[in-house]
Amino acid sequence: MESGIKSDNTGKVISIRGSVVDILFEKHLPPIRSLLRTGTNNQISIEVFSQLDTQRIRGIALTPTQGLARGMLVQDTGAPLQTPVGKGILSRMFDVFGNTLDKQGIPTEVQWRSVHNEPPALEQRSTKTEVFETGIKVIDVLMPLERGGKAGLFGGAGVGKTVLLTEMIHNMVGQHAGVSIFCGIGERCREGEELYREMKAAGVLDNMVMMFGQMNEPPGARFRVGHAALTMAEYFRDDEHRDVLLLVDNVFRFIQAGMEVSGLMGQMPARLGYQPTMGTELSQLEERIANTGSGAITSIQAVYVPADDFTDPAAVHTFSHLSASIVLSRQRASEGLYPAIDPLQSSSKMATPSIIGQRHYDLAQAIRRTLAQYSELKDIIAMLGMEQLSPEDHKVVGRARRLERFLTQPFFTTEQFTGMSGKLVSLDEALEGCERILNDEFEDYPESALYMIGAIDEAHDKSKSSVAQEDKNVANVHDA
Repeated sequence: MESGIKSDNTGKVISIRGSVVDILFEKHLPPIRSLLRTGTNNQISIEVFSQLDTQRIRGIALTPTQGLARGMLVQDTGAPLQTPVGKGILSRMFDVFGNTLDKQGIPTEVQWRSVHNEPPALEQRSTKTEVFETGIKVIDVLMPLERGGKAGLFGGAGVGKTVLLTEMIHNMVGQHAGVSIFCGIGERCREGEELYREMKAAGVLDNMVMMFGQMNEPPGARFRVGHAALTMAEYFRDDEHRDVLLLVDNVFRFIQAGMEVSGLMGQMPARLGYQPTMGTELSQLEERIANTGSGAITSIQAVYVPADDFTDPAAVHTFSHLSASIVLSRQRASEGLYPAIDPLQSSSKMATPSIIGQRHYDLAQAIRRTLAQYSELKDIIAMLGMEQLSPEDHKVVGRARRLERFLTQPFFTTEQFTGMSGKLVSLDEALEGCERILNDEFEDYPESALYMIGAIDEAHDKSKSSVAQEDKNVANVHDA
């Protein structure tokens, strides 16, 4: 942690209510967002939230307030919360104060910068539009991501947001020469520790920085983790002119921390108990993620959707900032179709002919149309059975079911659980596979031959092995 206290302005604690502390300053009031230190070894950090009158401020504690008592002296640091930036932070793991969490000592060659920065001005932003390939078929074909854009992974609890995020880190490190910054907001400590070990084993830590604000930390600290990670990302973009991949898990926890802070401060709640300032707070964070002339911050953000309700204000506000929305569906997860992405609910602003090309656009539209028709026919199939469908509808159902299975993919990060080796599929291979399925080239193949494969040609081998297995099973039955 940065230790230098630069101000001789001191105050006195006059009231403590949980994380909310009122402090009296007789000389002059510290500005809002200033960081104050108190406690026996200055171990308690407080951020100024509001100025109550000419001598009193109300602050929110970023650390637990055990041991704090009325009358204790408070030191104004004369600066807002700061975080370390520089080459020395690569391959390290930090908390919101810039303390290292990986037991590797204090990083050298670092400067300290305020976590509160303005977003880049409009004239500094780049207007170039490029697609960002991930190697995951369903994303690259139906909801292409934007370089320097913001993509959201939406889903309820346990549908695979963190797994998909981890897979994207794995795939992008190979083809993405920039820096990856992982920001865990309100994370379980298990997830942080697992991710650190996985990234170390994959040999990608050298170009990666991790920042965590765990679930058990006070809301004030969780609320500032995103800002601290963004300050690091802005350093690599603006000072080193490198592309940055910023992975945020989970934006909902940022909104939730803001809601807790707002409640502690006694603000009147808005819709569904959310803070009245939610839109502003989210915008201050999201607008800093931008593509400028010197480099791009491409962001992929997991967003927990409370009770799978996409009309929840947290989900609605987050949607408005994104260039691509990847919606995970519990229904597809229960059918074993992983990644459990719902192709009809997910969307991308990049999916226009002028950006991805006419062939890709037409194919994506044809896939969506086929899947939408199948979705409409599901009710008829459930009530009357497949026999009642017309021959043309039969074909549509066959195509759609084969497309659904082709758009599944074994992940590198789940090899130890599934026993299947991960696959990275280029956009051309994915498009070719979808085109051939739509042209009915695989109507004689069992649907299982297209499940959990990489490129489409793997279906031939899988089909042969499944036929051989069936013959073997029939022979065993006869022998018995």
